[in-house]
Amino acid sequence: MLTAPTRFFTEDHEIFREQVRNFVTKEVHPHIDQWEEEALFPKSLYRRMGELGFLGIRHPVEYGGSAGDIWMTLVFCEELCRCRALGLPTSVLVHTDMSSTHIARNGTSEQKEHYLRPMITGEAVCAIGVTEPSGGSDVASIRTTAVKDGDSYVINGSKIFITNSVHADVFCVAAKTDKDAQARGISMFLVERDTPGFSLAKKLDKMGCHSSDTGELVFEDVRVPRHNLLGQEGKGFYYIMQNFQDERLIAASMAVSAAQQALEDTLTYTRERETFGKRIFDHQVVSHRLADMATELEAARQLTYYAADVLASGRDCSTEVSMAKLYGCNVANKVAYECVQLHGGYGYMKEFAVERFYRDIRQTTIAGGSAEIMKEIIVKRGLDRDL
Repeated sequence: MLTAPTRFFTEDHEIFREQVRNFVTKEVHPHIDQWEEEALFPKSLYRRMGELGFLGIRHPVEYGGSAGDIWMTLVFCEELCRCRALGLPTSVLVHTDMSSTHIARNGTSEQKEHYLRPMITGEAVCAIGVTEPSGGSDVASIRTTAVKDGDSYVINGSKIFITNSVHADVFCVAAKTDKDAQARGISMFLVERDTPGFSLAKKLDKMGCHSSDTGELVFEDVRVPRHNLLGQEGKGFYYIMQNFQDERLIAASMAVSAAQQALEDTLTYTRERETFGKRIFDHQVVSHRLADMATELEAARQLTYYAADVLASGRDCSTEVSMAKLYGCNVANKVAYECVQLHGGYGYMKEFAVERFYRDIRQTTIAGGSAEIMKEIIVKRGLDRDL
């Protein structure tokens, strides 16, 4: 892995990198195969990460966070995603950077104290509920409703493909408060797991990312108090779109980091195994493919860093982030194919981590906005605007 620009990563970032790397090596690697087999990692791992200060990197100090920058988040993501299983980092990063962020940005001081603080310590787990059985990327067309009734809102509908559906204690749920207003009619609500009428319909069985708990949620006359409205009524669509930039940047970083580990594992394998009297690595057809992978991965990493730099500056980063997610996830999927191929028959065996990587990485071009949606954003927000 080439060295990242020093203007992005300081000594503090590198000290933190070492802390996360040690955690992954000592407390994740020894158990990851078991957690994948059981299709769930223990909820106590959140509390352990809370103790280490991993769960509130960019959250406010007054609620237990570290008020760090996007680069500290990327360090956490890069090291966590080297655990050779994308399920665990997916669940953790949904908690830290895709759901609890809604509370940190738009919650009241009471909501932050009551919900965000225990999320930072790992005592509570958060999830985001947007995608529905009828569609995902078209957020404005969600069908779940929230109707005012006295001092409450009554929520009815369903959500699907929800990460942390088993472990989560609190869900940030998007619902229509005005069915005729399209995007302007969406609001966000905090729904606690034990609220009457709210249930996990089923835990979903996925191709990959097994240690990440994914499920379908049902809301049947779920009554939540008005003070559980997150932010302003009718602003939910804009909160989701704002959060998408963080989510998609993290997705790009996850894909590149996991692919980097797969490439390094493949380099090790090709240097150790021999065919026709020499190392696999020494066959030019192999070494050149490895060179191509290393080059494309580095390009994807630097594009991700550039998108992070734009986000950190406060400028509109939707085009750059969409490019990073599109390219990074596509490259990672290409690397997965090549790494399995270079492992030969062993690449098809579950005892080798590259087989799991091949299954896990496939979801990156779908989740959080598909590759097709990323292209639409690039055209509409970038290309068409500049012509």
